[in-house]
Amino acid sequence: MNIEPLHDWNIRYDRAREIQNDLREKLILHNEDIPDKIQTIAGADISYARNSNLFFAAVVILDFPTMAIIEQTSSSGTVDFPYIPGLLTFREGPILLEAFRKVSLAPDVIIFDGHGISHPRGIGLASHMGLFLNIPAIGCAKTRLVGSYDEAGNEPGDFSPLVYNGETRGAVLRTKRNVNPVFVSQGHKVGFERAIDIILSSCRGYRLPEPTRKAHLAVNEIRLKHIHHQAHTGI
Repeated sequence: MNIEPLHDWNIRYDRAREIQNDLREKLILHNEDIPDKIQTIAGADISYARNSNLFFAAVVILDFPTMAIIEQTSSSGTVDFPYIPGLLTFREGPILLEAFRKVSLAPDVIIFDGHGISHPRGIGLASHMGLFLNIPAIGCAKTRLVGSYDEAGNEPGDFSPLVYNGETRGAVLRTKRNVNPVFVSQGHKVGFERAIDIILSSCRGYRLPEPTRKAHLAVNEIRLKHIHHQAHTGI
């Protein structure tokens, strides 16, 4: 896949915030380049061991709507950028992009385990990566980063607007009865209602949509294999 050369990653923290503010103006928050009938969908996730700076990324490309895996790529590398709330992309982004660089089939849309515009500066991981990849992107996070909301109903498809600074930045969406909702937000090139619809249509009986669920399983397997290899070889 082609990667847009938007900026360098070896930067100061104050410059990272400036980059976010600049890139936010380039986000497209309506449906663009998403086919009416989606044929392929991707999920992306990151994993790392506690107290380790070695990160692993996995990208899975799935057939839609069967959710059969078509392609899977991964990458790993050390990360120097520290954990700073609101600057997660600068910690996880480079490793994720390396995994996407290996993808041979560009998907119609990507779901990230993270936030889109439901972010302090309106540009979380899904938005930032969507700009780099120039592909419609959606954030589907397990926890809230910003905003307030009323409790969503208990039926799959029920949702409550996630509001931050007086603006709707996402949806608190119930994907399965009697389980916690997920936090869905537009990343890039997707409208609010379409983002919710894509997440719901990607679920297969679990809380998380299949693309990020399978990416999560894949990246954790890769990390555990690495740990197992280290334990047996001392490398």
